Formats: sequence, C-alpha cells, structure tokens
Amino acid sequence: MKKILICILSLLGLTTACGQKGFEETDVKGFAELIAGENVVVLDVRTAAEFDEAHLAGALNIDVQQGDFVEQAKTSLPTDKTIAVYCRSGRRSASACEKLAAEGFRVVNLKGGILAWMDAEMPTTAE
Repeated sequence: MKKILICILSLLGLTTACGQKGFEETDVKGFAELIAGENVVVLDVRTAAEFDEAHLAGALNIDVQQGDFVEQAKTSLPTDKTIAVYCRSGRRSASACEKLAAEGFRVVNLKGGILAWMDAEMPTTAE
C-alpha cells in the first residue's frame, strides 16, 4: 500500500512539473502596460503576411512556424530585456514563449493574441 501511494504521489508531481509553462501570461491591459516600459521588445510570431496586415507598432516579426525560429530569435532578441510575445489568438505565441523561455529569455505572452488586442480597440499599424 505504501508503494502504491508513493507511485501515485510521484506521478502527480511529474504531471505538475510538466504542466509548468516557464513564462508569464497577461491580458490586454497588462500587455499594454508592459510594452509601455523601456526594457521590453515586442515580438509578433505570426507569418509575414499576417504581420503586414496589422501589428503592434514597433514589433519585430519572427514566424514561430519557421524551422529556424529559435536561431533567429537568439540572433535578433536581447537577453537583457523582457520579450512581449503575441500572435493571432495566443496559441502560437504560447509555443514561442515555451521555446524562448527554454533558451533563457524572460517572456510574457498576450492572452488572446492580437484578436483580443483589437477587440479592446487598442492601436495597430500596417506600416
């Protein structure tokens, strides 16, 4: 009985450890406050075509679906600043955040992506 209990507790511990994200998430209001700071880089991880349609002013674009995403990020992003990451709905950016956090970047994901941003009537640009 003791061994069974230890096994169950071990499995629960593994599940909890595997479920940890390693990055923060915030809503539109928190993201807007974050990117207003000076030590932040805004990263759009959508395709170039999506980025060209509308994006946050000053954002860099590195497509997370490209095979060399991590390499591009490592050469383009500073390690001493927070990386504020977004995509269309928050799924790709969550994946990007996991990859970047694994490389030692401090990252924050925008919950709901640019769709939530635009629903909140926050500004975007196509320039």
